[in-house]
Amino acid sequence: MRFARRRSDALIFVAAVAVLAVSAIPIDPRHVGGFEAQVFHFVNQWPASFYWPIWIVMQLGNFFAVVVVGVLALLTRRSRLAVDLVLSGVGAWVLAKVVKQVVSRGRPGQLLSDVILHHAPAAGHGFVAGHAATAFALATAAFPYLGRRTRWVMVALATIVAIARVYVGAHLPLDVIGGAALGVAVGSLVHLLLGAPISDRS
Repeated sequence: MRFARRRSDALIFVAAVAVLAVSAIPIDPRHVGGFEAQVFHFVNQWPASFYWPIWIVMQLGNFFAVVVVGVLALLTRRSRLAVDLVLSGVGAWVLAKVVKQVVSRGRPGQLLSDVILHHAPAAGHGFVAGHAATAFALATAAFPYLGRRTRWVMVALATIVAIARVYVGAHLPLDVIGGAALGVAVGSLVHLLLGAPISDRS
């Protein structure tokens, strides 16, 4: 397997940073826009029976998921993939905490009424969603290493993680959009710095 710095990663990085910035611009720490509130309530009010299946997938955005996937990559003798996963996952997790302090947006339970909390925090900083950032960072890091079908399964799982954070009442829609963008940006930056696998036909 050959590695190279790809122009596509630079374009993805720029686009992801732009999405992160655009998602932060309309945020008022004390107010939620009408459309965003509607989307939140639509997802948040899904049946309680969805909780456990969604919770299981949601753990892919947990910090410990970074450790697990990194170890699994090492056990399968894919050390370069392990490095990309750990750097991307940890980087997104740390940067999400930094952005939270800068934006200082509250959780849905602090900003909206009739919020259903499915074992989710009611207070604290909401933008960006750390689970979404971590899940999308891992998906972005793994993307060029995987087969055509598997890579899109990873993207789908990361998307479910982001939606799950809205469903459980932990985050608002812009929080998870910003988190996803942050994760993609970090994963793409790691590929830009270290190179990404390319086929012999590239």
